[in-house]
Amino acid sequence: MDKRIAVRVHEHGGPEVLKMEEIDIPEIGPNDVLVEIKAVGMNHMDLWMRQGIPGFKIPLPLILGCDTSGVVKEVGSAVEHVKPGMEYVLSPATSCGVCEHCVAGRQNLCKDYKIFGESRDGGYTNYQVYPAINILPKPENLSFEEAAAMPLVFLTAWQMLVTKGKVKAGDFVVIHAAGSGVGSAGIQIAKMHHAIVIATAGSDEKLEKARELGADFTLNYSKNPEWWKEIRKITAKKGADIVFEHIGESTFEGSLNCLAKGGKIVVCGATSGYDVKIDLRKVFFKNVEILGSTMANFSTVIEILKLAKMGILKPVIDRIMPLSEAIEAHKIMENRAQFGKIILIP
Repeated sequence: MDKRIAVRVHEHGGPEVLKMEEIDIPEIGPNDVLVEIKAVGMNHMDLWMRQGIPGFKIPLPLILGCDTSGVVKEVGSAVEHVKPGMEYVLSPATSCGVCEHCVAGRQNLCKDYKIFGESRDGGYTNYQVYPAINILPKPENLSFEEAAAMPLVFLTAWQMLVTKGKVKAGDFVVIHAAGSGVGSAGIQIAKMHHAIVIATAGSDEKLEKARELGADFTLNYSKNPEWWKEIRKITAKKGADIVFEHIGESTFEGSLNCLAKGGKIVVCGATSGYDVKIDLRKVFFKNVEILGSTMANFSTVIEILKLAKMGILKPVIDRIMPLSEAIEAHKIMENRAQFGKIILIP
């Protein structure tokens, strides 16, 4: 076996630039493993890589997809901790391993930090070669589809709320875009820490599902353009302690407006745009913090999977689709028509 199917991007553009092809399987290095991918979880990052990001060089052609699960087929000559037949879930990024950030356990700050499906080939394929160090045992209680729904979004949400936000019991936490993968993960992590969750979304159907996940209050920002005033009411004029911000341009001003004195906005993305308006007086007079966040350190992956094995954190899957329908899956995500994760099956 020397060939595989893969969906690749050769040029940036709309969903139509996704091309399913037959290509070679890479050679297995001494510290690598060959896996058969059973499921790959989509993330908003897939859309960004397909569309292209000004100022960010994306290697083309590129196989998208950072979150995969499946079965190990072969291992390199130097690999001892992974065996053929093992059911795995992928730790979705690599780093140099030797810089000051890596040795301090802050791998996501490494200058050579690379996410699969972003800076190197990912999982929109049926066979892939990964570094053995990225292969972790799949929790037995999770299906392949459930396992592939977890890593990136739960890592991101954990870093935002726990590492950066230092969420604690009783905090008022605003989770924007509750229907997104990272939003649904954020609700669970905030509730796990006994916070009071105010979830926002653009449809009542998504808000109902957010309540099922544990959200205490919900706000439809498409119906209420001054939604931040409602948050002030909910919190008895105190404001939110943490705002989980990943929408950007369309919500950021409101996020700052609803923040409590000493509160934090933690930002991991900007799906609606990057040019935000900030009234600096509200930053220094209210002593607030605006914190950037990208991914998390490698040990967090293990923590997330441990909590998944215990049933404390649970993947949220909207639908499962064949990899051959990747174009349609991208259209669904672009239209924000899902709640939770879209999973592709090679």
